[in-house]
This record gives sequence, structure tokens and C-alpha cells, in this order.
Amino acid sequence: MSNIIILGAQWGDEGKGKIVDLLTERADCIVRYQGGHNAGHTLVVGEEKFVLHLIPAGILHPGKTCVIGNGIALDPQALIEEIDDLAQRGIQVGENLKISDSCHLILPYHRAIDKESEKQKGTRRIGTTGRGIGPAYVDKMARIGIRAGDLSHPKIFREKLSQNLQEMNYLMEKLFRAHGFDLESLYAEVMTQGERILPYLADTSLYLWEEARKGSSILFEGAQGTLLDVDHGTYPFVTSSNASAGGALTGTGIGPTMIDKVLGVTKAYTTRVGSGPFPTEQTGPEGERLRERGQEFGATTGRARRCGWFDSVAVRYAARINGLTGIILTKIDVLDHLKTIPVCTGYRIGTRMFTEFPHHIEDLENAKPVYEALPGWNKTTRGIRRWEELPKEAQDYIRWIERQVGVPVIMISTGSERSETITLQEPFPASE
Repeated sequence: MSNIIILGAQWGDEGKGKIVDLLTERADCIVRYQGGHNAGHTLVVGEEKFVLHLIPAGILHPGKTCVIGNGIALDPQALIEEIDDLAQRGIQVGENLKISDSCHLILPYHRAIDKESEKQKGTRRIGTTGRGIGPAYVDKMARIGIRAGDLSHPKIFREKLSQNLQEMNYLMEKLFRAHGFDLESLYAEVMTQGERILPYLADTSLYLWEEARKGSSILFEGAQGTLLDVDHGTYPFVTSSNASAGGALTGTGIGPTMIDKVLGVTKAYTTRVGSGPFPTEQTGPEGERLRERGQEFGATTGRARRCGWFDSVAVRYAARINGLTGIILTKIDVLDHLKTIPVCTGYRIGTRMFTEFPHHIEDLENAKPVYEALPGWNKTTRGIRRWEELPKEAQDYIRWIERQVGVPVIMISTGSERSETITLQEPFPASE
């Protein structure tokens, strides 16, 4: 038995989908614990590409149980569309999916408020996907949220919806100068969706505890990345949930003593989407080449990702915040064409040098990266499956990352296929 958290050690989009899919083969339960359908995990299985937004990657594997934890902001319509899309492609979703009845629901007024609020922020917009996730979490913290379990009590659900619409329609009409929502039509719409998702609802905290006691292996799958964590990321340019390791506990209702390993996924360079500081960003030709070679476009939105060099300050911070026990390095093949590779070792802010990640957004916005140039390998690494076959310069690059971050690299992804992976340490014990 081994319970593992796997999460992003940068600003998200690190290639977690493939890694989770790979590790799922050795897990019994796969759990999503935070975020919403703004996250997209891209999986390539043979000739087929799957993009999952809410359902854990384990759904592609027979005999696995997938769990959507209470920390998820759940859009019923998005979930139904995902289930139907999988069914059309021969992947059945039934008893292999369990959804926490404590998930907070994203409703149409959340999406409307999200979009209108972003418009009003102007140049200080956060860069949300407009899918209502932030406003749903706002309602959760304001204690007016509607949870998935409320759908099994129509009278209570209608009363809550009626109360909420008084405030939401005021915001839409008076502040945003937009149309509000009709109670009866919205109630009917969501109750119809509820008929589809109610069969999946369960006390998932209890289920996971019972599975752990039985000796099952559980894989906790994070969305986004550590630097988008609402508490520990580049606030306010962050997501609305805890994308760091602590979110796996609060987002599922399991205790910290149940966790055996925390693995951080990081690219061999750095990307982020949306607004916010990005010290190593390359806005010229180098950034464009990284984007083209890495196909850096969002799985959910199609947005072009901002690209830059590897930032050891940021990843070292992620290692500390999460208590990382191992790093999984992805997309090293994107750097194959480079003769030299700049890597960030610190920030200069005014007259001061920083080797630890600053907390203040103003400092990060003014941070100038200090680079060291490492030799490139200028050879293809795509598809390599053994450490010994990597060019020496690529091996040295990886060892440099280990020294800078203070955490061993245990896996290296050399392509999008499951088999295009170098495994230095098995995350799950071989006996399993």
C-alpha cells in the first residue's frame, strides 16, 4: 500500500496528465481534490488523445475507482458532457466514479459573474477562464454555496437558490448592467442535471478511509500548480483553491498520516497562462520557439502559454511548500535544439539578491532573473527510455536541477506517449 500526492511544481500545465495516467496502472483509487473544469489533463493513448477536465485520469483504466473530492468546484453540465464524451469513445462511466456529496456546485450565475467581473478589472484582470470557478469558491467561503448533496433535497435546494438569486441578480443588474436569472427556469435546469449526477454521489471521505484501511493504493491528483495556490502562489494572480499538497487533505477529508509520498511535476523550462509575474518569461524569439516546440497551448482553453527558462528559485519554493519527496521532469526534449540553456539561480530586486521566492507581488513583478548558462546537448532525446541513452549534457542538466532544488528526479518524460518515460525510482513499491 502506498498513497501518493502528485501535483504541479510550477504554474500548472507541467504535463501531469500523462504522469498520472502512467502511475494509475499501479493505483487502486485516483482522486481529484481541488479546482474545477478550468484544468485540463491531456492524455495520449495509442493514436487517441483524451482531454479530461473533472474526471481523474484513472477512468481510462479498467478496474480503477475515480473519486472527485469535496474540494472540487463542480459544474454539473461540464461533468455530464465529459461523461457523455467518454461514453461515445467507448469509455464507460458508472460505479467506477464517485463524487463527494459535499462538492460545491458551479451554477450559471457563477459563470456570468466571473466574466463580467473580469471585464471590469481592466489591466489588472487575473486571466480566469470565465467558467465560474472563482465565484463558486467565493460562495463557499461566504457560506451560501450550494453543494451537490443539496440536489437530493429539492425543496431545500430551491430555497437556497431563491435566496442566492436575490443577491446574484442585484449584482448582475445593478453593478454589471446585465440580465439576471429566472428562478423557475434555473431551478428546472439544474434539477434536470442533478438527475444525471445523483447516482454518483457518496461520502467519499469515508470511502477513501475504508480503502486505505484495506490496503488500497491511492493516487491524489492535483490540478494547476503550486504557484497558483490561493494561499502560497503569486496572489492575486492565482486560482481559487489550494493546489499545493495541503489541498489533498482538506479537499478529500483524509488525514496527513495517510500520505506516503509527494511528487512534484515540473517542465525542463517554465510556462504559465493568464496574468501575473513570471520572472524568467521570454517574450521574444526564444519564447516563441519554446512555445512552438512544446506545443504550449492550453488543453482547456487553447490559450497560448507564456514561456521562459527553468526557474530554480520557484521550484525550490514548491519543494519546500509541498514537502516534495521526488521530482518528475517533463518535456526535456523541447530543449534538444539548444547549444546553451539559461537557467535561473536567483532574482535581483533593486540592489538585493534573492535566492528564496518572494511573497510580495510587487517584488516578483520587479524581479530580474540571474542566469547561469548550462551546455545544451543539441541532440534528440525524444522517446529515450533509459538514463544511459541520454546525452551527457542532458544528464548534467538534470543533476543540476536536483542540486538546486534539493529533491531527486525520479522520472523523466521524453515525449507524450506513456512509453516515452525514463523511470529512475518506482513511485509505487514493486511488490504492489
